[in-house]
Amino acid sequence: MTKKMPPAVRDHAVQIANHEMGHYVVARALGFETGGVSLTITMDLRHQAGASITLARSISSIEAMKEHLEARMMVLFAGAMAQALALKHSSGSRVDKPKATAILRGELGAEQDYAKIRELRHLLRNITYPETDPASSARIAAELKEITDRLWLRTQTIVEALADTISGLGEALVDGLGIVEQWGRATDTYEGVLTREVLERMGLVQAIPAVSVWAGNSHHGDHHS
Repeated sequence: MTKKMPPAVRDHAVQIANHEMGHYVVARALGFETGGVSLTITMDLRHQAGASITLARSISSIEAMKEHLEARMMVLFAGAMAQALALKHSSGSRVDKPKATAILRGELGAEQDYAKIRELRHLLRNITYPETDPASSARIAAELKEITDRLWLRTQTIVEALADTISGLGEALVDGLGIVEQWGRATDTYEGVLTREVLERMGLVQAIPAVSVWAGNSHHGDHHS
């Protein structure tokens, strides 16, 4: 079906598909249960898309809470990063940081992800640095930056390591898009979904490694999830 899709529409569809697959792949790598991934796109480049991720999990300690918040923030960062992947096969896949930042800041549609990140990082800072005086705005700003920078870099490492998986799944989603028909006539809208069942059977999905949120954070000790 996508053979007839105009190149500009397909290019946009691939970016959005990569964004959703960024959320999906990093969520799986960090141990979240995942469902299907869907994408709808119109000829004038409006889109709706989503990756189903189960946020319910047992949290019985502050340490588990911190791990959950870090993982959730990384999943939210991963969409913009995957959308900003510069696929250069010679030097490997690199996240275009200015583009990823622009996507998150809402210039290209991921402002909801960024709003959630901004909220969650305050909660994470509150429990990571409970001794900080709430009136010490400079110190709080520095702690927020430390958390954000560390999780950004950690997410970037995972997204770049799994770039081929993300782009492969994004392409599979776009390749499955079909034109929506209404009353027997084609509309200007393409839509498609990779269901949980279909995704679970794909080799690319089965090969996603489990990653610890804490890896690379030596000051957290040898905590393993």
